[in-house]
Amino acid sequence: MSAAGADPPPLLVVISGPSGVGKDAVIAEMRSSEPALAFAVTATTRPMRAGEVDGRDYVFLSPERFATVLEQDGFLEHAEVYGNHYGVPREGVRAALEAGRDVIVKIDVQGAATIRRLAPDALLIFLAAPSAEELERRLRTRKTDSPAQLVIRIETAQHEMGQADWFDVTIVNETDDVGGTVARITEAIEEQRRRVPARRVVV
Repeated sequence: MSAAGADPPPLLVVISGPSGVGKDAVIAEMRSSEPALAFAVTATTRPMRAGEVDGRDYVFLSPERFATVLEQDGFLEHAEVYGNHYGVPREGVRAALEAGRDVIVKIDVQGAATIRRLAPDALLIFLAAPSAEELERRLRTRKTDSPAQLVIRIETAQHEMGQADWFDVTIVNETDDVGGTVARITEAIEEQRRRVPARRVVV
């Protein structure tokens, strides 16, 4: 148990939820409003989308480079999603935790399940849409997928909406209220910092 007045150990905070729920917008807002947090940047083999920046939104790797890092156990978790590979680089997360900084990891539901097994004391936050209809609307208005890909995303997202029960916290990302969502996430993190005994994450 920590000594009285000692800082609590840093948290590994997983932000997850179905495709289209608004994870990217929430993370972007957190980056600007919570500068003390460290943000793990996921590596991916998928093509870069318009407006994305390598190293900020994702670390874009060739399939060959991704395979090399994977062979070297360089990912905290990895998964294949919609035909592309994603992985959370282990070293950046470990370095931030060792420096005493809370780390935010944005991953899909499949990846969150992997981290739950690897680091049981990670704080898992599930972002939910207000309704299945609103989630489908968000997916359709993104216009980043072909019609066939969109059907798969909608089906997968509807399935993932039912996975919230095994997360620590569920937060509804209300339409046009990203600031409110971030405030609720921050409140959940602060509540965990006051938890006794504290969560202690080793990765």
